[in-house]
Amino acid sequence: MTNTDIQFWNGIAERYAKKPVSNVAAYERKLELTKARLRPTDVVLDIGCGTGSLALELAPRVSQVHALDLSSEMIRIANQKAQTQHVENVAFHNATLDDAPTLQRSGAMPDFASVQGGGFDMICAYNVIHLIKRRSATLDQIFSLLKPGGVFVSSTPCLGDSLVPYGIMIAVMRWFGKAPAVWRIRVAELLEEMQHAGFANASTLDVGASKTTAFVVATKPQ
Repeated sequence: MTNTDIQFWNGIAERYAKKPVSNVAAYERKLELTKARLRPTDVVLDIGCGTGSLALELAPRVSQVHALDLSSEMIRIANQKAQTQHVENVAFHNATLDDAPTLQRSGAMPDFASVQGGGFDMICAYNVIHLIKRRSATLDQIFSLLKPGGVFVSSTPCLGDSLVPYGIMIAVMRWFGKAPAVWRIRVAELLEEMQHAGFANASTLDVGASKTTAFVVATKPQ
């Protein structure tokens, strides 16, 4: 993402934190399906964590959660929420997935290189994949950071499957600084890219969300 995108997310962080969930039932179903795959010993990575809502939801179920976001304001709010909720097993990092090797070398994030079958037990990407230009490369990175048998959980708006002319709308909003860069992808395209990255069982699950939302639970083969 560009500096313009970072400025956009920093600028809306406070409003974003206060914004209610648009489809509560669908979100709760996503959480239920995500939590069902967790164990107390798991180490989880949350990509594009925003103000930390998902990471803090998962924290009581696992050993550690590491959460990344490029917006320093989002991370500031996430840390405030963790402190208020007395959650101590979540580490929020103002970083992107590309920064993972640096975080691992510094000891800020687990480095599984010396552990047989090492890697994160679960990686989550809620509402972030459609914001990434180098999507295939990102899916390859996610695959490499998971342990064999690890789980990738994602929820992605696939605006390419909508009849609404989102491309024009987003372009205009972006011109006025009212939207980040958004890539219009199709559900079938996303699933194909996941399979190409090596994920097994990559298919959408019905959570009661809109038809253009792809909620996928995929695994890295053993």
